[in-house]
Amino acid sequence: MSKIKAVFFDQDGVIIDTERDGHRVSFNMTFKEFGFTDEWSVEYYHELLQIAGGKERMKHHWKTKGFSKPLSEEEIDNLVKEMHKRKTALFVELIESGKLALRPGLHRFMKELMDAGIKIGVCTTSNEQAAKAITEGVLKDIKFDVVLAGDVVKNKKPDPEIYNLGLSTLGLTPDEAFVVEDSKNGVKAAKAAGMKVIVTTNGYTENEDIEAGDVIVSCLGDPNGEKAKMRKGDIPNFDGVVYAKQLLELFG
Repeated sequence: MSKIKAVFFDQDGVIIDTERDGHRVSFNMTFKEFGFTDEWSVEYYHELLQIAGGKERMKHHWKTKGFSKPLSEEEIDNLVKEMHKRKTALFVELIESGKLALRPGLHRFMKELMDAGIKIGVCTTSNEQAAKAITEGVLKDIKFDVVLAGDVVKNKKPDPEIYNLGLSTLGLTPDEAFVVEDSKNGVKAAKAAGMKVIVTTNGYTENEDIEAGDVIVSCLGDPNGEKAKMRKGDIPNFDGVVYAKQLLELFG
C-alpha cells in the first residue's frame, strides 16, 4: 500500500496552460489600459518566466528595458501594484469565460486521487484571486484540502517555502506527498522540499533544465483524447495516459 497521502499541484502551466494565452495577454491588455505601448511577445515572455511572480516581472522589465513612458523609482512601486491588480482582474475574467482549457488528463487525474482518498493541494505563486477562480470555479467539483497562492510566503519558487508550508499545513512529511510541476523553478522548489516530482511540460518549459524531475511527460494524457509522451521515468505498462494509481505505487 502506498504511503502517499497528498499531491500538490502547481497552477500555471500545470492545471491550465495559462502563461502564453492567459497571463501574457492580460499583461498586454493592462499596459494598453494604463497608456503604455509595451507589448510582451511570446518569446520575450518566455524569458520573463525565469522570474517568479507577476509584479517581479514588471519590475524586471522596467529595470532592463524601461516602460514606454519614463518612470521613477518612487513611481514604479505603486504603479506595479495598481497594474498587477488590474491584470489579475483581466486574467480572472479570461478563466471564468472558459476560454482557457484544462490541460489534458488533469481533471481525470484529480478525480482519481479523490476516489483514492488522497488529499489535493495547490501551491502557486499566482494571485489568490486567480487561484480561487480555478479551484472554486473551473474545478468546483474537486475537493481541495489546501490552496496556497500569491504572497502567502515571502520567498517564491525555486525556494521550497510554499511546498514546506503545504506539507506543514497538512501535517505530512516529504515522503508522504508528491508534486505535479511544469518548470525548472517549480521542480527545484519541490525537490528542495524533499518530494518526488512528475513534470508535465508545455511549450514554455519543454526546453528548460527539468531533468531533476522523477517523471517527465508532455501531459497527463486522456484515454479518449491527447496522449502523453514520456521523456523520463519508469511507469509500468505506460500507454500514453498517466493514472493516479501508477504514481501512487511508483512514488509510494
